[in-house]
Amino acid sequence: MRKNNGNMLLELLHISDPTLPIGGYSHSNGLETYIQQNKVKDVVTTTEFVKNMLLYNYKFNDGVFVRDAFYLAQKNDLEALLELDNESHALKTPMEVREGSLKLGTRLLKIYVRLHDFKLMHDFYQAVKEKKTPGHFSVVFGMITALLGAEIIDVLSSFYYNAAVNMVTNSVKMVPLGQMDGQEILYKLHEFINIVAHETLTIDEEMRGLCNPAFDIRCMQHENLYSRLYMS
Repeated sequence: MRKNNGNMLLELLHISDPTLPIGGYSHSNGLETYIQQNKVKDVVTTTEFVKNMLLYNYKFNDGVFVRDAFYLAQKNDLEALLELDNESHALKTPMEVREGSLKLGTRLLKIYVRLHDFKLMHDFYQAVKEKKTPGHFSVVFGMITALLGAEIIDVLSSFYYNAAVNMVTNSVKMVPLGQMDGQEILYKLHEFINIVAHETLTIDEEMRGLCNPAFDIRCMQHENLYSRLYMS
């Protein structure tokens, strides 16, 4: 049963809140490497980094996995969700990114299995506990938001906004940027996020997991940085 628009908005605000205690703030996804290499160093380069991450990395990877998990959850297809989750695991080359996604997904599940009795979600969680499936964040996010009755375009927009907030917040701390700079970057990303969300709807399944070697390499290099603030 679908919730009214006001309640659904609150559901999406809750699940995409950057302060949700799942640890999203502790992952930079290669940003810390870019900063130490002096490639991300000011408002312009930070904006470029966030846009490129959303357009060329998230859209073909986590974004499209959110989309497909959402549709599979609507069909109540557990086996297909498990297969999709394992595909996501296989496509995450950098160890830190792979492990970070697992931690986020598992922690998100632990929150929502206490809040809702959706059978599909509880069966998926049981499969995670039995190590039959990894439990990646994008798949869990797509599954839960579908079960909550959200609209797919709103789900993708909230997912991308959450990713953008985390990237900008980390940039404010590390570049460093002023708080007002960070808010200006985020505000000006609104229409861009809307465009990326709509583009995600039409990506062919064969494009799922499109390789982005530059981002993957920076994430791998992060493991060996001299000093680190973030887990990935």
